[in-house]
Amino acid sequence: MDQINKKMVEEEQEDCTLDGTVDQHGRPAARKRTGKWVAAVLILVNQGLATLAFFGVGVNLVLFLTRVLGQGNADAANNVSKWTGTVYIFSLLGAFLSDSYWGRYKTCAIFQAIFVVGLASLSLSSYLFLVKPAGCGDKQTLCEPHSALRIASFYVSIYLTALGYGGYQPNIATLGADQFDEGHPKEGHSKVAFFSYFYLALNLGSLFSNTILDYFEDQGMWVLGFWASTGSAILALLLFLIGTARYRHFAPKGNPLSRFFQVVVAATRKWKVELPPNGGEHLYEADDGARKMLHTKGFRFVDKAAVVGSKENKEYCCGDPWLLCPVTQVEEVKCVLRLLPIWLCTILYSVVFTQMASLFVEQGATMKTTISNFHIPPASMSSFDILSVAACVFIYRRVLDPLFSSLRKSSPRGLTELQRMGTGLVIAILAMVAAGIVEHFRLQHAQSSCISCEGSSSLSILWQAPQYALIGASEVFMYVGQLEFFNSQAPDGLKSFGSALCMTSISMGNYVSSLLVTMVTNISTRDKMPGWIPWNLDRGHLDRFFFLLAALTVADLLVYTACAKWYKYTKF
Repeated sequence: MDQINKKMVEEEQEDCTLDGTVDQHGRPAARKRTGKWVAAVLILVNQGLATLAFFGVGVNLVLFLTRVLGQGNADAANNVSKWTGTVYIFSLLGAFLSDSYWGRYKTCAIFQAIFVVGLASLSLSSYLFLVKPAGCGDKQTLCEPHSALRIASFYVSIYLTALGYGGYQPNIATLGADQFDEGHPKEGHSKVAFFSYFYLALNLGSLFSNTILDYFEDQGMWVLGFWASTGSAILALLLFLIGTARYRHFAPKGNPLSRFFQVVVAATRKWKVELPPNGGEHLYEADDGARKMLHTKGFRFVDKAAVVGSKENKEYCCGDPWLLCPVTQVEEVKCVLRLLPIWLCTILYSVVFTQMASLFVEQGATMKTTISNFHIPPASMSSFDILSVAACVFIYRRVLDPLFSSLRKSSPRGLTELQRMGTGLVIAILAMVAAGIVEHFRLQHAQSSCISCEGSSSLSILWQAPQYALIGASEVFMYVGQLEFFNSQAPDGLKSFGSALCMTSISMGNYVSSLLVTMVTNISTRDKMPGWIPWNLDRGHLDRFFFLLAALTVADLLVYTACAKWYKYTKF
């Protein structure tokens, strides 16, 4: 009987994951009943629906601001950049609450509920206050002037939407990756592939927004588009809750800020202590059963936090985390310090990326948007970006990755995450050059008597397709690489923070874009000159702005290359 019970216990243990995940009841996650692609597919569809809802608002926001609220091109582009930037700033809040207290599942559920409330509020405020008369903002019908209170209700709604989507976004990506056990060979491979499919789901979700919803909103049916986004967000939340019993979870590790500052304070308090000559072999490490990080060289000052000095001993110091920290905790700090330069170098790429939602749309609105009798909404051109992403994900996973793996005989892997991110920067430079060339020829085909810039150039809007397609190709290398890189390199207690770093690079890129547009506008409008980005783009030089971004990205690529060569990968 004892042998039978022992065998049953061993079989139960073998059936559980090896990475420490638990089920919804806090028990070790059973491999057969939880996680894997069943749970991951639910999360992928949830991501697609939520993205559809978000871009149903974001893709035409710049046109809503210009046509319905009457803002100028530069002001509208800046407000969209600030709003998009705020979306991803909120990702830090969601990541902090997830890693510290709530866990990823609870955080996703709460912020998705806030997302639904924000979209419903936006739909109601647009219907009751803003889109008056009905159908205004369709390029022909002017909207009524709006009071400060009505405009305030609009901004409260879109920033509530930003809070919900931003707080949810980094956690859903990490929760999806949690469904695969790194310690299992097959599941470990699936975990790497998940990030590509996650980004593909994100883009496919926005395809409907950038085509069908975009068309309705461009024709003045703003309220219908916003209500469609609300319905999609509600469906996404319900689908997410349906999979509750199937998800694998990591328990939150506690406040990461306190762990970070404990190392800094402990190292500072022991700044006179000499480091042992043999490095990590004589540093303190906790024996708590958690996965350990190997000691690395560099940032030697923080190693002092793990030194057991002459007046301290393990029994005494383990009760004071502000005096002695284990090596793994010290390595967490080193890991964050190493990630920051890489993260900073990705911000300028996000400046390029954000032009799709602002200046690319404004550029397209001045071009010929009809083919025979069919009208192409300017924002729908981002469909070429989405199709490019879908094609490049397939090409990279099925063709390029196996090819690079066969060429690199010393390693079974293809391009590393850092190499892929660098490739994304190179393609982004080509995208800005293409946008500048298109703008140069658009100006040559513009009508000199243009009063309103809408459709003033005879150059077809389809000439924008290459710049959108190049942005899409660069995303596959940059953003998918970022998701994999930050998730794999972040410590176990900061996985959501790792995904949030990717989101916040987009956030900072939007803020930098807004600052750059303001600076360029102020400098280029001196001495009675209309400037590079005036209200009437036919009197400006938007091409020069795109070429400026290309030059800045070249400089960023050089700095990034140096940082990537310096970076040391984290080992467990």
